[in-house]
Amino acid sequence: MSTPGTVDPHRPPAAGTAGPGAGAGAGGRRAVVVEDEPTIAEAVATRLRAEGYVVEVASDGPSGVALCERVSPDVVVLDVMLPGFDGLEVCRRVQAARPVPVLMLTARDDETDKLVGLGVGADDYMTKPFSMRELSARVNGLVRRVERARLLAGGAGPGPENAPLRFPVSDGELEVDRAQRRVRRAGREVHLTPTEFDLLVCLTSSPRTVLTRERLLEEVWDWVDASGTRTVDSHVKALRRKLGADLVRTVHGVGYAFEPAGTP
Repeated sequence: MSTPGTVDPHRPPAAGTAGPGAGAGAGGRRAVVVEDEPTIAEAVATRLRAEGYVVEVASDGPSGVALCERVSPDVVVLDVMLPGFDGLEVCRRVQAARPVPVLMLTARDDETDKLVGLGVGADDYMTKPFSMRELSARVNGLVRRVERARLLAGGAGPGPENAPLRFPVSDGELEVDRAQRRVRRAGREVHLTPTEFDLLVCLTSSPRTVLTRERLLEEVWDWVDASGTRTVDSHVKALRRKLGADLVRTVHGVGYAFEPAGTP
């Protein structure tokens, strides 16, 4: 049974139901849903179509990879547990062929599963059962961030607002190239997902300043409901795993702060 304000994914939304961003429409953007439970797949597809997406559905791992290769989607909603091979393998293959934002769906609220998913290229995750309103907001946020990145990359050149950021760290220097969306620590390039990169930029733009989970959620995910703050925690853990545990300080009960080496 769903709680008030929560749509049970097993119950497709009523025809014509729309959520945040529906008024603006998705401009014919393509979404692929890979989900083996027909009721959930139909519910998600119906909601995204109401948002203006052109949606196609696959029900197993191999057909999901083939569908992504065929339609080149703007975003993928991907279940972890699939027949054929699982969603983690789908994500690896899809990202290897063509980077695309991926929202993973998992039936288990397991931090290890989520970190593994982020590690193979997923940008975000949701645990079943989930709110259809939140799902559409997450999908729209992923697409908007990718479009902003493309606009930035296609600009005339780095201005003051996107010049590389450089910070001292214990083993050298951390460089965050906002125009090229590349990160290096001590001269070694570190691969981040689009969401991880945006989170790092948000943190490094205000060094040694505590940013609340709610603020990070709003600025990085375009989502203002505090129900998603655990997503922030998981992405911070992924950042620490890739960049080192010394760069992001936890302020318990509040949020996180980027802490470069040296005296403030």
